[in-house]
Amino acid sequence: MSCSDTARRVLAATIVVASTCALAADAGAARRPRRPRPEHTIKFATLAPDGSTWMKTMHAIDDAVRERTANRLGFKFYPGGVQGDEKDVLRKIRNGQLHAGGFTGNGLGAIVPEVRIQELPFLFESLDQLDSLRSALDPYFARRFEEAGYVLLGWVDVGFIYIFSREPVRTPDDMRRARMWMWSGDPLAEMFFRAFAISPIPLAAPDVLTSLQTGVIDAVYCAPLACIALQWYTRVQYMTDVPVTHGIGAVLVSRRALARVRPEDVAALREIAAPRLRELTLRTRRQNREAIEELKKEGIRIVSVDDAVRREFYETGRRAWHDGVGRLYPAELLQRVRRIVGVSPGS
Repeated sequence: MSCSDTARRVLAATIVVASTCALAADAGAARRPRRPRPEHTIKFATLAPDGSTWMKTMHAIDDAVRERTANRLGFKFYPGGVQGDEKDVLRKIRNGQLHAGGFTGNGLGAIVPEVRIQELPFLFESLDQLDSLRSALDPYFARRFEEAGYVLLGWVDVGFIYIFSREPVRTPDDMRRARMWMWSGDPLAEMFFRAFAISPIPLAAPDVLTSLQTGVIDAVYCAPLACIALQWYTRVQYMTDVPVTHGIGAVLVSRRALARVRPEDVAALREIAAPRLRELTLRTRRQNREAIEELKKEGIRIVSVDDAVRREFYETGRRAWHDGVGRLYPAELLQRVRRIVGVSPGS
């Protein structure tokens, strides 16, 4: 299955935070001119490749911050996973080697576990529900990250996560028969698979493509953009049209790294980053929709699910929510999320 020119353009534009995983840096990314070193440098690492929409946004934030602060504050970027996976980046931030990063829910949950409540399986049926929840809980999570030693600059969507498989997955039983991949060490994924009585195959994300090629696994879960960017689409034939969750991402900066920065420059960083990261989220949502169309052109077949089976997916997946109480999030937070999204306790 060859990648069309349009699919390559989608790939070049993609933000991969994600659902997703360590990527090679984009060797074709344009070289940026060297600039004077700022008075205070924020060393920022991400899995997203240079040249991606994600990194273009971060460079735009850097440009604006340098201009607003007269080059007193700026970024140095380490894209494409060159500083390791998200746990490596967090360790280096704690050691002072790095100062900031772009993280998926997996990395964010390593800092503030209850943030994963935004990625509960089958929580959202629309982006309006997601936006309502994010608006309501943003002050709470911003405070929790502050308490953990980080400044939350803004959220970024990874996108709705779908099952991609070699054989069609039309029912939960089909999913049980598949050799399902699980991102190794992800507690939320463990809850999901336990609810469906599935024994997944845990792997680090960089091992997934090889494992698809060799038949160790034959089904994965990711956002459509990630499926293209990671080339997983070349080893699967089907996408099940039931989003199992919505992947989140965010940009965090160490409070310790900002302690020596002028308060007005920190305020400028916050003011500049927030709207640009929101714009990035909106672009990512659009590109995920475009990616589904590109996947269809590349031969991926969309598996439709009837209403009764869709209800079975939702009812079974939502049973996993109680497993996270006391482990990832408190019961009262789960109750609050249910009220905001409009999911009754019996649903």
